[in-house]
Amino acid sequence: MNEKKISLASVIATGVGLVVASTCLLSLAIGSSAIGTTFIITMVVACVVNILTLMSIAELNALMPNLTGGLAQFSLACVGPFITIICMVGGYALCNSLAGSVEGAMFGNTFASIFAGLPIPAWGYTVALVLILMCTNMNGVDVFIKVQDFVAFGLILSLVVMGVMGALGIGTGEIVEQPAVLASDFSSVTGLCGLAFFLFVGGEYVIPLTKDCKNPKRDIPLGMILSMIIILVMQAFLVFGFKNYASWDELGQSATPHVLYGQMLLGPLGKYWMVVVTLLASISSVNTIMNSLAYILMGMSKIGLLPAFFQKVNRKGAPFIGIMLEAVIFIALNVTGLSTTDSISYMISVLAVLWLISYIISNLNVILLRKRLPNAPRTFKVPFGYLLPILGMIGSAYMIYNIDPDWGVKLSLYKVVGITLIVLAVYSFIWVKLKVKRPLLAPYPIKEVMAMESELYAVYHNKNKNGGNNYGRGNEEGKSAGLTVSE
Repeated sequence: MNEKKISLASVIATGVGLVVASTCLLSLAIGSSAIGTTFIITMVVACVVNILTLMSIAELNALMPNLTGGLAQFSLACVGPFITIICMVGGYALCNSLAGSVEGAMFGNTFASIFAGLPIPAWGYTVALVLILMCTNMNGVDVFIKVQDFVAFGLILSLVVMGVMGALGIGTGEIVEQPAVLASDFSSVTGLCGLAFFLFVGGEYVIPLTKDCKNPKRDIPLGMILSMIIILVMQAFLVFGFKNYASWDELGQSATPHVLYGQMLLGPLGKYWMVVVTLLASISSVNTIMNSLAYILMGMSKIGLLPAFFQKVNRKGAPFIGIMLEAVIFIALNVTGLSTTDSISYMISVLAVLWLISYIISNLNVILLRKRLPNAPRTFKVPFGYLLPILGMIGSAYMIYNIDPDWGVKLSLYKVVGITLIVLAVYSFIWVKLKVKRPLLAPYPIKEVMAMESELYAVYHNKNKNGGNNYGRGNEEGKSAGLTVSE
């Protein structure tokens, strides 16, 4: 696509669209019901830590712009293929495939509750949604953005209005007399940081949109940061609204606390309005995950970390294999019922730890490249030297430590994460040794990583490979194609 169509507003819509999901509204209610309005402090801490990581990702994107795979290619240039595969497959592909399936399930469950008289199972509505969004994403990024803008802005407007009405006490329901603060000690407030992490994770998914942005130097970093701030303000209003109109006990026990809040705020109108919000959140999340993951898989394929067929695009320029794969996963998990089992929240916590590990790597990448290439031009640079990336790493590690307040559950999560990392490490080791044939931990030169975006790279790479050396060679044909690999 030659015409750049994505504005700052669309970048924000995409960022908010993935982050604000039905599961986030559930997490918001759980945290609020546990400690009251002081959960807003926990949210601020989690938001700041995520912004620090997003700033690091923005600097990486400024140093290596227009890379389809985003974090995968950034990590490849910093920590090598072995760690990159572990982080990207574990922290992104697995996590978001499951998250997309859960959001699809919540869409189906909501529709099934509305049309309870119809003989259609909940997964039937989910399949219909996934197929519709698959078709829209097949029509390229411009159609994706049109859908995302409409859904995300409707979602933001609805949550802001209902949050402000609740916070100001101007709803039609009866105001509940209850304490605003249930706990304010340090351990209670910071002990829920792992839960609050769910409320802000995923802002970096706007990175694949860089190529189609009207002003990527400004809009990508600014859009990611503004997305987080908008989400924080919007959810803070909702917490105050919860305090005024929903009993903390009922809120914590409800399977659909946001729908409960809507009903207590505005009666039947609020209930159905919040049902619409749930549907918008599910559509927005499934749409964004399906599109962004397809481009990330495409980018990982370009750098040899996944099979080459992920690079295939249709006549609209959409990576259709990745889109169809995600659609198949979403449908399979819902038809089989796996995405609605009791263990799903536990598995999301496991995958959130993997996601946080990838955030630590992203901050580390900035530090490594600052040391290797201190004078390289960057259109955006995280201020205050190494301080903010280091704080981002410490904050992410702290949220891993506080992923669950129960030590038994926490140790169980760590065990599952450890086993998952071992499995991913075995896969990564085999793939790198047999397919990639590069040193496990040796970073790629940045110029080579950027050259991998070109279709000529595969031709040049294969010729060198047949000649017995697939990196660091740089013959005349490669030079003429602009594919030199030195720093």
